[in-house]
Amino acid sequence: MDFLQRLARYLDRPLFPWKKLILGFSVGQYLFESFLTLRQYRILQQTKPPAVLSKEISQETFDKSQAYGRAKAQFEIISGLWAQIQNVAFIQLDVLPKLWSWTGDLLLKWAPSRFTGEISHSILFVLTFIVIQQFLSLPTRVYSTFVLEEKFGFNKQTPKLFITDMIKTNLLTVALVPPILAAFLKIIQKTGNQFVFYLWVFSAGLQLFTTTAYPIFIQPLFNKLSPLEEGELKTKVEGLALSHKFPLQELFVIDGSKRSAHSNAYFYGLPWKKHIVIYDTLIEKTKTDEIIAILAHELGHWKLGHTTRLFGIAQAHLLYVFSLFSVFINNVSLYNAFGFHTTHPIIIGFILFSDALSPMDTVIKLLLNILSRKFEFEADDFAKGLGFRSQLASSLIKLHAQNLSTMDADWMYASYHFSHPHLSERLKALDWKSKDSLTSEKDREGVATATGRDEL
Repeated sequence: MDFLQRLARYLDRPLFPWKKLILGFSVGQYLFESFLTLRQYRILQQTKPPAVLSKEISQETFDKSQAYGRAKAQFEIISGLWAQIQNVAFIQLDVLPKLWSWTGDLLLKWAPSRFTGEISHSILFVLTFIVIQQFLSLPTRVYSTFVLEEKFGFNKQTPKLFITDMIKTNLLTVALVPPILAAFLKIIQKTGNQFVFYLWVFSAGLQLFTTTAYPIFIQPLFNKLSPLEEGELKTKVEGLALSHKFPLQELFVIDGSKRSAHSNAYFYGLPWKKHIVIYDTLIEKTKTDEIIAILAHELGHWKLGHTTRLFGIAQAHLLYVFSLFSVFINNVSLYNAFGFHTTHPIIIGFILFSDALSPMDTVIKLLLNILSRKFEFEADDFAKGLGFRSQLASSLIKLHAQNLSTMDADWMYASYHFSHPHLSERLKALDWKSKDSLTSEKDREGVATATGRDEL
């Protein structure tokens, strides 16, 4: 604690160039990430599949995968530039203090007096800020969904569904942000300089709750989960779970195809009661034994304690973040640099602190990606040990072909961006030998790109 107090005093100095420093971090990160994207772009210009895929992937599929990858890389640079322009404009034009003042005036004019304190003001400010950010990001979201994905035959969303999803998301934001933010600020107000531990406990509890509650209460608002029908797949999944004492409660199928044909499978639930969710597109395009191999990989994460370890690491990271926040929360020079001369709202301090922390978070992200890729290799090896080597390899090849996913990657780009090894790395680790073609253009019919965790 003495170290943190000394650090706080050192960083809170008049005329400390916080604005230039944070702008430099932001621009530097964009330039670095663009440099990595250009390195990856050279890989995406290759005309021949990696040697480990030379027979399994048709030339036509590989060419389309490369073209799709190049289109996404170009979009990545342009959308990143647009986000960078917004960020610089927000900082240079002092948008934050102006928005804080404007939302405060709204409360004074329209809200009862009991709703004009810092917590109410912070809630209105954050909700307004989210709306502005959402409006500014709308062009890139629309382009990504209805132009880029449409061009490669991937988009399943209609404009009506897109708008409906956006409305539902905003309603959830309005319902969930106020109580969570109010609790966050109240803890800091009540506990003073001792807020770190209490905020950490609150955040850890919130994470546990949302992990359990999301599939039950929120996901059904967007997707339908149905019990898996009786048959070979259900029998084999239950047998796999029973043989490893996996606490399986129920098997569900999710209608992922209504948006993108995202192929995946995952577990959720408390340690003593787990549920398995399989995407309908995975069932449609993949053989039963290949689905079992994918679930064996996921079971490996559970059996090897990866989920528990990652949760523990996440909590250590939270404790580290809140401890550093205690250094910045009363930093007058930071507030002054961004136009907050007479008032120092906690939420503004946290936003500015997050910007200042960005370079360190980049390093942590890199280290977590390295660990995550190690876990993926271990889960693949677990499935291989159960006798699913060929089924897992063939399912990975088919899913990558169907989704035109990246089949090779620049090592620097992959280290920074990928939480999963790319396909060539995983096949080499599985000792996969190139055989006959496993894919054709027919495999891609009706299949859209995976979003989020697009590599199993």
